[in-house]
Parts: sequence; C-alpha cells; structure tokens
Amino acid sequence: MISDLGQILTWWSVIFLIGLIFLPLTKKIFANFFDRGYLFSKVIGLLFSSYLVWLLGSLKILPFTQITIFIVLAISLVINLLIFGPKKIISSFRSRFSPKVGIFIFEELLFLLALIAWSFVRGFQPNIQGLEKFMDFGFVNSILRSRYFPPADMWFAGKSINYYYFGHLVTAFLTKLSNIDSAITYNLMIATLFAFTFSLTFSLTGNLIFLFIKEKISLFTDKKLVLSLPKDLKLIILGGLISALLISLGANLHPAFYNFKMGILKKPYCDGSFFYWYPNATRYIGYCPSVEDKTIHEFPSYSFIVSDLHGHVSDIPFVLLFLMLTLNLFLYLKEKSKKILSPDFYLIVLGLSLTLAVMFMTNQWDFPIYLLVLGFTLLISFWERFSFSWKTFDRAVLLGIVIILVSILLFLPFQLSFQPIVQGIGFVRAHSLFYQLLILWGIPWFLGLSFLIFLFGKKFLSWFKSKEIKLNFRSLTENCSIADFFVLILFLTATILIIIPEIIYVKDIYIPSYHRANTMFKLTYQSFIMFSVIIGYIIARVLSSLKNILLKKITMVIYSFVFLLLMVYPFYSIKGYYGELNSKNYKGLYGLNFLKTSYPGDYAAVLWLQKNVKNQPVVLEAVGDSYTDYERISMATGLPTIEGWLVHEWLWRGGYDEPGKRAGEVQTIYESKDLSLTKDLLKKYQVKYIVVGKMEKEKYPNLNLAKISSLGKLVFESGQTKIFELP
Repeated sequence: MISDLGQILTWWSVIFLIGLIFLPLTKKIFANFFDRGYLFSKVIGLLFSSYLVWLLGSLKILPFTQITIFIVLAISLVINLLIFGPKKIISSFRSRFSPKVGIFIFEELLFLLALIAWSFVRGFQPNIQGLEKFMDFGFVNSILRSRYFPPADMWFAGKSINYYYFGHLVTAFLTKLSNIDSAITYNLMIATLFAFTFSLTFSLTGNLIFLFIKEKISLFTDKKLVLSLPKDLKLIILGGLISALLISLGANLHPAFYNFKMGILKKPYCDGSFFYWYPNATRYIGYCPSVEDKTIHEFPSYSFIVSDLHGHVSDIPFVLLFLMLTLNLFLYLKEKSKKILSPDFYLIVLGLSLTLAVMFMTNQWDFPIYLLVLGFTLLISFWERFSFSWKTFDRAVLLGIVIILVSILLFLPFQLSFQPIVQGIGFVRAHSLFYQLLILWGIPWFLGLSFLIFLFGKKFLSWFKSKEIKLNFRSLTENCSIADFFVLILFLTATILIIIPEIIYVKDIYIPSYHRANTMFKLTYQSFIMFSVIIGYIIARVLSSLKNILLKKITMVIYSFVFLLLMVYPFYSIKGYYGELNSKNYKGLYGLNFLKTSYPGDYAAVLWLQKNVKNQPVVLEAVGDSYTDYERISMATGLPTIEGWLVHEWLWRGGYDEPGKRAGEVQTIYESKDLSLTKDLLKKYQVKYIVVGKMEKEKYPNLNLAKISSLGKLVFESGQTKIFELP
C-alpha cells in the first residue's frame, strides 16, 4: 500500500500542476462562482493540452512524445500568465476574498481523498481482465506507441482505431507525463475519473446553490464576496456533497426495492433467488421478467465498480465542464447590462465549442445530448433579454450554429479518419412497463415534480381561485432564479432522454432482442448524471426556503429517506466485485498480475516485447471471441495483430466480412502446410513476429510448429510461449 501511495501522489501532483497552470484562465472564465471554478482548472488543463498534443500529432507537426507534452504545457503557462499576470495572481490571494484559499484547499482535499479512496478500492481487484478492459487497455497502449494520429488499431493490423479514443488518449497523455507503467495508470485513471466525478459535481451543484443564494439572499457587499452567513456556506456544502455522493456511488431504486422485497416481504427476485447481485440494477428492463427486449441502464457507480475505461466514463469530466460552461453562458446572457460580443463572451463560446469537440471524440453520443441542453439554455437566455419574439429564436439559433460549426472545425481531423458505426434509426418494437420506469427513475421524478410544485404551486392555486389573474410564462417564473431555470432545463432534458428509447433507437449490430439496449444505455446514462447534479440543489433549495418548522422537518425526513434509498447500492456492489476490503486481500494497483499468474510464459513475452520492440510492427497471435483472454499480447503491448476480438471489430468495421476473413487467414498461417500461401499472408499484413503459446495451441489444434520455425528465428522462449522473428 505504501508503494502504491507514492504512485498515487506522483499521479496527483501531475494533475495538480496542470490545474495550477490553467488556474488563471479558469478564474477568468468562472469569475462569478464562489470557488472560481477551481477544480475545473484540472479538466480545462487536461482538455486543452491533450487536445493540442492530439492536433499537432494529427496534423503530423509534432510527434506524441513527452517533449511535445512539455512544449504544450510551457506554451499554456505563457498564455495563462499573459491572460492573468503574476502580480494579479498574487494580489488575488491577498484580497479581502480570503475564504477563497480555504475553499481551494477544501476542494483539492475532496479530489485527493476521492482519488486515494478509489485507488485503494481498485487495489483489491486491479486486474485489467474481463468485460471491456482488454479493449480499453489495448487502445491506451497503442496510443502510447503512436507517434502520430490516428493511432493504429491493435486488433486490425494496417488500419487505425475506428472508435472514440480521445479518453484513452488522455490516459496515455498522463501516462507519458508521469512516467508510470500503463498497467498502473489504467487503474489510476479509473480512480481519477471517480475523483473528478465526485469533486466536479460538488462544485457544479454547489455553484448552483451559490447562484440562488447570491440572487435571493445577497452574499455581496460592494461587489466583494463575503461569506458572512455560515449557514449559507453549509447549504452549499450540503447540497454539493449530496449530489457528489449520488453521482459517484448512488444508483436507482432497484437495489432498495428488491432488497425490501426479498428481506421484508420474503419474496424472491424474479429468478427465484434471495441473493441480490449488483449488476441487476443495470439489467432490469427485459430481464425481470425476462422478455425479448433486453436493455441496459447503467450509471457511473456501476462503471467505477467494474472499471472499464470506456468513453462514456472518460467523458464525465468533460460533460460536467460543459454543464458548468453552459451555466456560465446562461449567467452571462441573462445580465442585460453585459454586451454579447465581448472578450469574455468569446472565451465562453470557444470553451463550449472545444469541450463539445472533445466530447464528440470521447463519446459521440454526448454531442447531440448536450446540444439539447445548450439549445434549451440559449432559448431561455434570450427569452430573458427579448421576451418571446423572433429575435429570441434568431439569436438562439445563430449562436447555437456558431458553437456547432466551431466544434466541427475542431474535431474535423478526427472525423476525416472515422467511419460511422451507426446504421440508421428505427422505431422500437417493445416498450418498458411504467412501474419499471418508476423503479429506475421514480425518485428523480418525484423530487423534480415536488420542485415544480414548490416553485409554481401557489401561482396555479391563485389562478384557479381567481380567474382575473393573468397567468403567463413570465409571471409564472418571475420568482425563479437563474439556478432554478438551469435545474429545470436539466430535469426536462433528462426526462426527454428517458422517453426517446421508448420511441426510437439507433441501429447497430446487436441482435433484435437487444435492439434498443445501446440507445437506452447511452441516453439514460446522461439522464442519471443530470438528475444527480440537480437533486442536491433541489434538496438544499427547498429546505432553505421553507418557513414552517414542522413542514421543514417533515420534508427533511422525506428527503433523507429517499437519499438513503439511492445510496444502498455500494453496500452490495463494492463487496460483490472487490470482496472484503481488508489488508490481507489487497493486491496493489498493477493490472497485469493476472497474466503473470495464469499465463506466465505470455507475461514474460509481453515484458520482452515491451523492452525490445520499438514502434508498432505486427505481432501475430490467435484470434478469439470478444470478452475472452485472447489477444492478450496485443492488448498488453499495443502492438497490432491481424485480427482481434471478432464482435468488436465487426462493430467498428461495419460488418463481419473483413474480420471473419482475417480470422480465417490467421488460422491458415498457423495450420496450413502450404508454405508459399503462408508467406503471402504474412507479407500481406507485414507480420514481424509470430507468437506460439498455450492459447494458440488450444485454438489451432493443427498448428504447424515446424513450418513456423522455418519462417524465422526463435528470439524468445519461456514455458510454452515462443516468439519467432521474421526477416
């Protein structure tokens, strides 16, 4: 544990320094927030610097090396110092806004403690094995070996990765910068994403509460922030922590409901079992009861448990940054005294465009989802300036188009080498039962509807009692704060995302019984994030506004109860995946020990290849099905092989023909007695090394070792594993 702590602190210090470099820019962008967006400086730094490194590599200007990263960070430091000079940085810390330093330290501790905590959890099951981990780790290792982009597909020799790989590039970026083994940084990155999800949500929700307090209670005196009321700061911390805990550790109502059913009512789960298995919360609709409509409705907590470094997880920090920037734009546009075309405005717009571009390259689904959030925000913002008019609509559409066009320009180098995976749109053939939707989304809907009643209930009652009162949108919302509007936008968008997969789905390769599974997964994952962000605000907002003591206490009890219902999940999931968290079971953060234990010869081969092979020559190994231990050499080294996991390449290449053909050719190389044909195939794919190990012998029982030995020289041997180098 002590040695791992050193690696964790080294990793944290790298992220801390990146955030420090970009803190001046962050403070300028988020000047109106209580923490000046402090934690977001890390994400802004990672986003900007990794994007610039990627762009330089994509345009073949500078290779992906540690020196290039240092150059980019040095340029970034100069830019930040020019924006906000050293004297102003020092004076800002000496200003009367002294609580800011304490807030910075508090938020930094939140991030660091979350990073250490989840790194510790990962240390009980650090293996980069199972589910999608081979794919994610292979992407990272392939990017680490790449000089320019797009990176090579380690499972489709001769072709580049045809997937959203920017999140993996950020991991590779930090790996190069920190000089830590990628088998460790894989787990550190999972812990980092957990820490970002927790701490950034605290900041975002806390700032929503702060904006409400600023507008309604007034924390400003002579335009200087004075945190004069301890209860207000406590309210910010309470709401922020509620949302932070929900998004990073919470779940839907499923675990609480079915444990009540099994534990209190003594009725079994739908499969007859009295044992609750944590993945059930993500595989409910279509599974219980079992029907021909299997869906997926995952959430961040499950992602952190199973620890696949997938795009929807890597994108969470960028998603939260986009929401923070959108809130800032809303705040800027709502203030009529501010000129729309000012330097600060351009900075926010550029930030939104760049973040959208990075989101597109990290998890493409999030691009249209958060354009919807932006669209609603722009409409409400300009409505505040111009009321309902064509001018409102024109300005909103024009600004939206500008942001989209700039983002397209920024991700264009990625898109030019990317072949779309989507095969069209279809109407769903089955629908979720309403009670199932209530189990998944009942509590967020309950809290959202209670918030609507809290905001507008009296207005509607007055209107029904007296028909003389004119009820319109402006009069209805006259007492709503900026934060209220933004929370309602997120509530509306999250609900729309739940409704969409009940109507249409995006076509892909999955079989009919899973036809809408991926669509529901990618859309409702973001619903969960939005709901989590607003729940802390709703609880803090309502409790702080209630005047009746009895009503306030009853509301507090109800809110506490529903919060606890959503927090049941980690008591099952952590133990279910990681076992008992005691020192005897701790394994460390190195993720390839499973290879060392189960395939010692292959592990030794991986170490030999990592030490002796530069660049990305093709290494031949056995072809296997997805989610198996096949392709372990290419996964662990980033060296491309002819064909990798079949279903994955089937998805990425838009059909089975080419992956299936390659799989057959690999079998021919290993088993055929035709030396000439074998040489032609090896030349076709420019194979440099051939691996013969236990898995090759099992997959190809007619493996022709004598023929392979004649093709090149034996350069490595350990146990059952041999590597032959071709001339």
